[in-house]
Amino acid sequence: MSKVFVIANQKGGVGKTTTSINLAAALSKTRRRILLIDLDPQGNSTAGSGIDKDEVTGTIYELLIGLRQAPEVILSTESGFDIIPANKSLSGAQVELLDMDRREYLLRKALADIRNQYDFVFIDCPPALNILTLNAFVAADSVMIPMQCEYFALEGLTDLVGTIKRIRETLNPDLIIEGLLRTMFDQRNNLAREVSDQLTTHFGDKVYRTIIPRNIRLAEAPSYGKPITEYDITSKGAQAYLALAGEIIRRDQAA
Repeated sequence: MSKVFVIANQKGGVGKTTTSINLAAALSKTRRRILLIDLDPQGNSTAGSGIDKDEVTGTIYELLIGLRQAPEVILSTESGFDIIPANKSLSGAQVELLDMDRREYLLRKALADIRNQYDFVFIDCPPALNILTLNAFVAADSVMIPMQCEYFALEGLTDLVGTIKRIRETLNPDLIIEGLLRTMFDQRNNLAREVSDQLTTHFGDKVYRTIIPRNIRLAEAPSYGKPITEYDITSKGAQAYLALAGEIIRRDQAA
């Protein structure tokens, strides 16, 4: 049975898209069937996966408003995973969805017939709590929270945990926090180490053991439309995401 992850943080620039792309690619190398859903109007997960977001004719936008079915908008990537792409047309959906019945459940309904074709589904969200993000939370089983180990990240984490609690109480009672992922980590930074220690103290096993380091090759890869495992598999960034893929598989098998 598949598991649907929403990769979310209301704070921008914490590595949501980087994690979405590279985790999808890393898990694909283990012969798992992976679907990545780009739910951000910027379409960065689409572009970073090697898809020209301005040329695609079927996107998550058409799926959400009912113009197309899921199989019609799924594309294959050269890295081995499938993707439902996004582009700027998705911006308009945020207004259109507000007038639709059961608008928070549209993504969940759209994925119902295809989710079990995959081992893992990852949803890359915009850095805001809007109707798109709510759809992701309602469609998901678990939340993965990428975050930098800095002071304001802790404050934002408190808000996000509160949001997840409210969604569980009102829209999706089965939603859980799967794990917190420390990203862009610099071991030389004292504050980063202190915040990391606080996270493990308060959240325990919810914090992934794998830490994603700051890595120039990881930052370069999206400009070539490639996951880091295709751009430079020997880099520290690639090795970190491969390790994270292994950790997710072990957690899933132990559940």
